[in-house]
Amino acid sequence: MIGQRFVLFLVGFLYPIYAISNDDLLVVSVATNETDGYLRFIRSLNVYGYNHETYGLGQPWKGGNIQFTAGGGQKINFLRENLVRYKDDTTKIILFSDSYDVMFTQTPESLLEKFEKFKPARVIFGAEDFCWPDQNLQYEYPFVESNEKRFLNSGGFIGYASDIYEMITSKEKIEDDEDDQLFYTKIFLDKNLRDKWSIVLDKKADIFMNLNGAVDEVELPLRNDEVYIHNSWTDSDPIVIHGNGPAKRSLNYLSNYIARTWSSNAGCLQCKENVIDLTKIDDQEQWPLVYIAAFIEYPTPFLEEYFEKILNLTYPKKRLAIFIHNQVEYHKNLTDKYMSTFKENEYKFVKYFNYDDDTTEGEARQQAITECQEDTCDYLFVIDSVVQLDNPDTLLKLISLNRTILAPMLMRPEKTWSNFWGDYTEEGYYRRSPDYLDIINYNKTGLFNVPHISNCYLINGTFLKKFTPQYIDPSIDPDVKFSQSIRDAGFFLYVNNELAYGHLMDPDNFNTSLIIPELYEIFTNFLDWKSRYIHPDYYKSLEPNATFQQPCLDVFWFPVVTKRFTEDLVDLMEKFNRWSGSAHNDGRLAGGYENVPTDDIHMTQVGLNDHWLYFLKEFIQPIQQKLYTGYFSDPPKAELNFVVRYMPEYQSKLRPHHDASTYTINIALNDVGKDYEGGGCRFLRYNCTIAATRRGWTLMHPGRLTHFHEGLPVLKGKRYIMVSFIDP
Repeated sequence: MIGQRFVLFLVGFLYPIYAISNDDLLVVSVATNETDGYLRFIRSLNVYGYNHETYGLGQPWKGGNIQFTAGGGQKINFLRENLVRYKDDTTKIILFSDSYDVMFTQTPESLLEKFEKFKPARVIFGAEDFCWPDQNLQYEYPFVESNEKRFLNSGGFIGYASDIYEMITSKEKIEDDEDDQLFYTKIFLDKNLRDKWSIVLDKKADIFMNLNGAVDEVELPLRNDEVYIHNSWTDSDPIVIHGNGPAKRSLNYLSNYIARTWSSNAGCLQCKENVIDLTKIDDQEQWPLVYIAAFIEYPTPFLEEYFEKILNLTYPKKRLAIFIHNQVEYHKNLTDKYMSTFKENEYKFVKYFNYDDDTTEGEARQQAITECQEDTCDYLFVIDSVVQLDNPDTLLKLISLNRTILAPMLMRPEKTWSNFWGDYTEEGYYRRSPDYLDIINYNKTGLFNVPHISNCYLINGTFLKKFTPQYIDPSIDPDVKFSQSIRDAGFFLYVNNELAYGHLMDPDNFNTSLIIPELYEIFTNFLDWKSRYIHPDYYKSLEPNATFQQPCLDVFWFPVVTKRFTEDLVDLMEKFNRWSGSAHNDGRLAGGYENVPTDDIHMTQVGLNDHWLYFLKEFIQPIQQKLYTGYFSDPPKAELNFVVRYMPEYQSKLRPHHDASTYTINIALNDVGKDYEGGGCRFLRYNCTIAATRRGWTLMHPGRLTHFHEGLPVLKGKRYIMVSFIDP
């Protein structure tokens, strides 16, 4: 008995047969920088309770660019320097692992149990399907079964400390830029050395899973609500997952679920770690300084709402600064207006690059980075003009999640278009990841490591002190270059979908040659169109127990459009200015004759008729079905949709008549008593008059037979109404 530990003499070697404890295991790694990958690696170790040490932090890396070429000898030299204290320890178990592209996924107990099963082997290396860096050496490897891994990978190995130290010091010297994998490969292929330290490969990926060339073998089953890795090819549950070579992006994908980052029941577990709660800082003067970078690179609908939502962000204005790049002449006046508004709101500063400053998008985005770096801002918050931040707490939430670069998930409504990619092709183009639809549909919520983000994201200012993202590349778009530069430097891009942050608009068909172009966006940007133009009380009319005002028999009154809609529609018609003149002869009609003419402009004349028919289907038909029970026509048809203008000096009234419709809607477009005096509608059969019409409210009444009516005289000013004869 030696120190109360029993040993057994076999084939000239000593083997411990006592029960191994977690204290006997030490995970060691090499890292010169605390990259996102390194922090992820350390988190996985801490989650499962591993004892670990890192060598080389803060020291210059001299091992070459091992992402693209051979190298890494410096890792062996770091190990030699630091493991010397264990050189005679026959009981300490050392597990070496790369750090930037590795995650642990099970407990030390599980790992040691698997290690025990490899006995009498004392050193176990991970294995893979490729012979690197010298392919000619593949012929010296022993053959393996079809579902086994044949070639040594040096990104992970485990063994007794004394054996490992003897192994790594077996060659007197290794240069920092020599290849570490080649060093270990030559030891393994030397049968005498292989037998000396009893080295074997983890051919079944029981402990080490090297992803390069094996991504298709990975499954993500659940065990006790925890996601783990299963290798379907080797039928094993590996513990140390290594994203070697081009498989780094596959590890990034897997990292969204493994190592207790996500749970099917609890959702995002890592979202609750290391959070920042600014609300605990009472003095808002001490809150982080955030630079907002606003980019208007192409004509964009609903830009007013874009600026208003930036202004409404829940954050002290004195801790905000704004940098605006507007490359669109059409948006100059509106941008100038909001420049003044930002200044009035006491933003720390407001900087503006206008469309005539000859600054490209890439240059402007790069300048925003420089501004933040030079002023040592705490965060840079990029918001493109297509972004509508409907949630004013967006900035607070993003800061709280405490990531290097983080985007709020934003979608084009009712589309699968978002501001992130789940994956990308070898050529660098978009590719859908297996979980993309689950993320955008909120079936999975949390933080997701993704390869590309755009349009809206928060960059930590501390990160910008050590790295400058790049936007300028004549061969690709600035946002693609940005994400590429982050990936290539080994940093992570995250997207979060825990909240409904807002949405993206579609600017592709926005036609600024139109008089009021937003009026035409009902098809392309329906959500924003509704938000601007549909009365906030309209939806109350759709509630099951809603009541309707009925000023006359079978005449119903309800709110439908906003004041802004009425203003824009009147403005459109007046600028178009081709009023019919209330003539009986009317070439716009199929028969060329109008029996009861009005001074009007048809929706067909301004290119809005299809848009208006869609409006009738979406917003009028649901009300009609509630009010006139049993009548249904889908879609509602309306050949005549027009804006009427009444004024004393021209046409002030309309004689009694029946409408050529099954039912009619009549929307007031301005205010009685303010914009005009007099006017209104009288239903003769019921001797019922509606004089005090309301802007944005519609009157709905039957057309033929029953509701004979007239337009009452306008005594002063101009009265505008929007009329549709539905189902003639």
